[in-house]
Amino acid sequence: MSKYKIGTMTGVAIVVANMIGTGVFTSLGFQLKDLNNVPAILTLWVMGGVLALSGAFSYAEVGTVIKKSGGEFAFLSKIYGPLVGYLSGWISLTVGFAAPIALSAIAVVEYFPYGSDNVKLVGIALIALITFVHVQNLRTSSKFQNIGTLLKVVLIVGFILFGLLTPAQAHIDLALGDEYFKEVGSAAFAVALVYVSYSYSGWNAAAYITEEFKRPSKSLPIALIGGTFLVTVLYVMLQYIFLRNVPMEELVGQIDIGAIVAKKLLGEEYGNLFGVAISLLLISGISAMVWVGPRVTSSMAKVYGLWGYFKPRKEGEIPKRALWFQFFISCVLILTGTFEQILIYCGVLLSISSLLVVMGVFKLRGSRDHQNGEAYKSPLFPLFQILYVVLSLWMIIFVFTNNTYETLAGLANLILGLATYYINKRMYNKKKT
Repeated sequence: MSKYKIGTMTGVAIVVANMIGTGVFTSLGFQLKDLNNVPAILTLWVMGGVLALSGAFSYAEVGTVIKKSGGEFAFLSKIYGPLVGYLSGWISLTVGFAAPIALSAIAVVEYFPYGSDNVKLVGIALIALITFVHVQNLRTSSKFQNIGTLLKVVLIVGFILFGLLTPAQAHIDLALGDEYFKEVGSAAFAVALVYVSYSYSGWNAAAYITEEFKRPSKSLPIALIGGTFLVTVLYVMLQYIFLRNVPMEELVGQIDIGAIVAKKLLGEEYGNLFGVAISLLLISGISAMVWVGPRVTSSMAKVYGLWGYFKPRKEGEIPKRALWFQFFISCVLILTGTFEQILIYCGVLLSISSLLVVMGVFKLRGSRDHQNGEAYKSPLFPLFQILYVVLSLWMIIFVFTNNTYETLAGLANLILGLATYYINKRMYNKKKT
């Protein structure tokens, strides 16, 4: 009997679920502190989508040449050698998924209007429940993910349509005048782009489970590019609905933008229900991260004896030990309350890993593997790769200068990862001799 493999739509669901989080419903209020031109704000979100799509094009190309699960670990190991790949995998293994899972679980509990007083324990219980679902089998994971993501998209599309059909309650000017070009060229616009790009993070999620697709050469590009494009459209439309239905002065500096607009459109009672629905549907994002994160650990376990305990006993089997290991790290982060700081330095390191993958397209273009006939080719090469590299470098430098402490903490984590790499090397060489 053949092993169950997932289809293209499940891949799209994983990308969409990974990408859509709280950022799209909360960040507009901060952007309006320095920007007040509607076309400039919409351009900001379009540019965030273009940056994510640039990465998705590149990952689709690399992933159809290197058909291995594990994301950056698999790609960078092949392109630049084992050390670079290992360090990338180390970041994903230790905090790359565990930290955002912890933050999202806490967010679900806190945004739920009828939440518990013990937010941390309920958050841990939620992660445990989702982990339990994913240790069953791939078919169960696939169904759970597809249903959760479909409900999330249906809710957001319904909200957008209702917002479009309702008479506008705020005056917005879509003309591209002098004010537009002034704001797009401002430092505030550039800073806002950094945070918008974080709202688009997760576009590379399908690359972590490449080997679980029935036909990775076909499904991976559609999942990465299709999922990212869908989220870009939803994100831009949501910002338009927010600005169309609530005057700007009522949104400036507010965090719960989604709830404010929902109450304006639907009334207090139904607005609260919308908030409940959004908090529940954030679970599909946690589910996607719980699913893909352990695939990095199990991929490393197949290569490095130090992590051999987390290797599935049979080829193609669910990495159950890796799933529970990730759950353990998430629990530690929730109980110690350190995940928000970790998210900053983890974001910088993962951005560097993604940057290296995109740059790897240049190296792979001339390789023999690229000529296998199944490799996806990024359009307008090298336009999107150059765009991604330039903007990523700018954002990495910006975060380093503004969050130096967290970035240095990330460097310390890398040094620890380097130590484990050489510990593994020494242990492995001893066994061989």
